[in-house]
Amino acid sequence: MTMQSLATIENWPVPTAAAAVVRADGTVAGAHGPQHHRFPLASVTKPLAAYAVLVAYEEGAVELDEPAGPEGSTVRHLLAHTSGLAHDEHRATSAPGERRTYSNAGFEALADHVAKVTDIPFDRYLHQAVLEPLGMTSTALEGSAAKDGVSTVADLTRFAAEVQRPRLLDPRTVLSAMTVAWPGLDGLLPGYGRQRPNDWGLGFEIRDGKSPHWTGRSSSPRTFGHFGQSGTFLWVDPDAGAACVALTDRPFGPWAIEAWPPFTDAVLAELGAARG
Repeated sequence: MTMQSLATIENWPVPTAAAAVVRADGTVAGAHGPQHHRFPLASVTKPLAAYAVLVAYEEGAVELDEPAGPEGSTVRHLLAHTSGLAHDEHRATSAPGERRTYSNAGFEALADHVAKVTDIPFDRYLHQAVLEPLGMTSTALEGSAAKDGVSTVADLTRFAAEVQRPRLLDPRTVLSAMTVAWPGLDGLLPGYGRQRPNDWGLGFEIRDGKSPHWTGRSSSPRTFGHFGQSGTFLWVDPDAGAACVALTDRPFGPWAIEAWPPFTDAVLAELGAARG
């Protein structure tokens, strides 16, 4: 399981880093660093939480268009950061569907809603619906559904494999999660400024033509995923037929803005060479 591109994480200015690449068939193409080291995920928690909400949807516990969050908002609005809730405050700053306001508060409202309708605390629901079935034994939610997940690269490769070839969800549901919801809305991408448009699916950010961006110059527009302020990311590039997980223990900052895109480009180039 060797990919030379993954070894470049040794040059990142971080205390600890680990990474892996997972093909669409679920096989691990390469891994580097301590695969079982537990890292704080920060906002990479959100795709895990969103997946649990989508399980609740398929189980019939929630409907995507039922009311949740502020007045006029729905589960779908909360998943797509269009509920109007502020970034870190449970107050509305705009009408639902009006703009893309990246909101931790929105995911907290989402978790509260699912806990209420299922009568199961959200951390337990996430465990039962996603983590346990996928064998993610080192992953846990230790607070906010927006940012307090803890996991390992080994566990997240299981999630990355699931997203590429779903068995917990209908593939059509996953396709909806990686399809732009409310196309054309502008918004701020944390760390990268205003994006026009700032496209998101349901719990996953969609790359499209965003620039600057945390993925690579060669990443396809269909690439989706998330990065976290703890120096973490997970992307899935359907055109490349692969996903990549990278976890560190240094907060996101200029070092990541500089290091991540060429790293992703090197991963994609090596995958392309292997296919070719």
